Amino acid sequence: MFSRTSNLNNQYIFSIILVVLVSLACFAFKEIIGYKVIAFILLVTVSFVAMFYRIVPTLLAAVLSALIWNFFFIKPYFTFHIGNTEDQFMFFMYFVIALINAVLTFKIRQIERIANEKESKLKSIKLYNTLLDSLSHELKTPIAAIIGSTDALQSNTIMTENQKEKLLEEISIASLRLNNQVENLLNMSRLESGVIVSKMDWVDLNEIVYEVIRALKIKSYSQKIVVNVSENLPLFKLDYGLIEHVIYNLLNNAIIYTPQKSTITINLSYTDDTLQIAILDQGNGFPEDEIALVFDKFYRLKNSRPGGSGLGLSIVKGFIEAQNGTVTLENRVEGGAKFIIKIKTEVSKFNPTENE
Repeated sequence: MFSRTSNLNNQYIFSIILVVLVSLACFAFKEIIGYKVIAFILLVTVSFVAMFYRIVPTLLAAVLSALIWNFFFIKPYFTFHIGNTEDQFMFFMYFVIALINAVLTFKIRQIERIANEKESKLKSIKLYNTLLDSLSHELKTPIAAIIGSTDALQSNTIMTENQKEKLLEEISIASLRLNNQVENLLNMSRLESGVIVSKMDWVDLNEIVYEVIRALKIKSYSQKIVVNVSENLPLFKLDYGLIEHVIYNLLNNAIIYTPQKSTITINLSYTDDTLQIAILDQGNGFPEDEIALVFDKFYRLKNSRPGGSGLGLSIVKGFIEAQNGTVTLENRVEGGAKFIIKIKTEVSKFNPTENE
């Protein structure tokens, strides 16, 4: 309440100051430009106030400008008395026009604000529907796979060990997929509520990358993952959980959306006091006009395959920014996409690769 009152008081003060300053400038040149032009300048000033301030400070500016115009610019000067009938009529018209101008400009701004709010609500509804559509697919599919495989195992049908192992593998893959979606939803909820706080500690980035690759092996992907590590890569002060999740999301995306048996490359380097992680693939890349949107929440490419919640890359961006880093995307000249993560962080003098 105090803040709102203080803001309104500031609007009153700035409205008065603006009208007075414009009037002083006009007063210095009143013999050159004439009082009729000054009336127009003051009306423009009132319109300017109405563009940014609430209705009462705007009306105050309109009334004040009319009184100043009368007192300082209409003969006889320095009195509110107007001797000329034409000037009396002009003053009356100025007063009316200033008030109407103030109200209409304010109303237009109010209508624009309502229209923007309506558009924002429509976008929110669209995002909500997109999320429901995506999640209905992403959650139903693994759940159906788990139920189907479990029913098959519980049935009295005689199965070979190989068939049982295949069903168990399907349950495991579906469970991981389900867990990944739930984790993404929880992480997005944490980002939205602002409770993500990075817990920085010394980490071996090389170790994290290979841990992620091992975790992804259960997906039975056919792509070849190549890891290039620059010499003498030190330990970095990062949030282990956040950076691991970022690399997992980017690699998982590359596995899902790139051709079978293609190569996914991870480059780890440290130059100019900046850690750089680059993940390159040999897929189709991204449409140039959509690159700026891929990190938006729930955004999915227009021609992307069904499924996916559109949360993965948004979470990547949030987790990297929580560690004071940046993530960018560009298309490769030779085809495919390249995600580049840059984080300025502390490093240790100890080099974990020296003892290997």
